[in-house]
Amino acid sequence: MSLQQRISDDMKTAMRAKDAERLGTIRMLMAAMKQKEVDERVTLDDAMIVGIVDKLIKQRKDAAQQYEAGQRQDLADKEKSEIVVLEAYLPQRLSADEVNAAVKAIVVELGASGPGDMGKVMGVVKQRLAGQADMGLVSAAVKTALAP
Repeated sequence: MSLQQRISDDMKTAMRAKDAERLGTIRMLMAAMKQKEVDERVTLDDAMIVGIVDKLIKQRKDAAQQYEAGQRQDLADKEKSEIVVLEAYLPQRLSADEVNAAVKAIVVELGASGPGDMGKVMGVVKQRLAGQADMGLVSAAVKTALAP
């Protein structure tokens, strides 16, 4: 079953269960997916959907942080509950050690050395680890691997 079909089925299940919070989050995801399809005139595959989910999770984390800074815990909790729903559509995440090992292997493979090669390394890392790792963690691993 494709990820898009799974999301659609989950939306129907949430409708039947009258789970308004989950349904709202899934509808927001479906809208983002449809927007990407229309804007870029493409048919989404699972990798593209994982990218969209990753982007939405990052937005929710940033918003929750802002709400907490503004003493709005109720809104921060709502954002965090949306993150939980969205994370169900991501593949199993790599641990920090696995990310470091993958980054080091890519650095060796590309023959990269020094901070000037960060863009080249990040391009390859993003392709290979898309949806499997938090890109903030990946960026830190690349910086560490390329440090003199």
